[in-house]
Amino acid sequence: MKRDRPDLAPLIDHALLDPHQGHEAIARCCDEARHFGFAGVCVASRWVELAREKLPLSGSGKGQSPKLIAVVGFPFGTIPQRIKQAEAEAALEAGADELDVVPDFGALADGNTTAVLDELAAICELDRPVKVILEAGRLDAEALALLVEISIDAGVRYLKSGSGFGPPVTVAQVQTLRDLARGRAAVKASGGIASLEHALDLVEAGASRLGTSRGVALMQALRA
Repeated sequence: MKRDRPDLAPLIDHALLDPHQGHEAIARCCDEARHFGFAGVCVASRWVELAREKLPLSGSGKGQSPKLIAVVGFPFGTIPQRIKQAEAEAALEAGADELDVVPDFGALADGNTTAVLDELAAICELDRPVKVILEAGRLDAEALALLVEISIDAGVRYLKSGSGFGPPVTVAQVQTLRDLARGRAAVKASGGIASLEHALDLVEAGASRLGTSRGVALMQALRA
């Protein structure tokens, strides 16, 4: 029996986070996102101003545009809180709609949950949707559950499985994040989503956003 294939476009955050890409690649990524009607475009904070020029704001009379997402503290989160906060503020000033934030994993490892909470809460107070990048494939079950609770207490809207610089996201990780969230935050699956079947499995498992640099290939496979 043929598998149902929902339209993935409204779920895809079209990512371009390769540090060796420049203006042309960013512009192309934005054009692709608009063409396919993706949920968002995810770029490094240095590219937000350029991407904003390519993605008209909603209500500008040019139709619905993908959300512009900036990563903060990417990919490791190992920068001082004041610098991470400044990066978040600069990204919003440049036109970002949403922020995907890497938390302070070092503070979590040291048991300094207050530092983790304070850092995330300060960014959430900037009043834009925040996704926390959890690296679910690297944290043990106890640490992951703790970080999820801290993140939700801080006000994050999404639990993002990973940065995409580690192993591919799994169905089990999405199911775990969905269970830990208990409806208090949505789940974004990210990392190594290379095939249509993988993407569909992740959506069935509970992901409501898919972070991938392969959005165009997924849409071509979906429509084949």
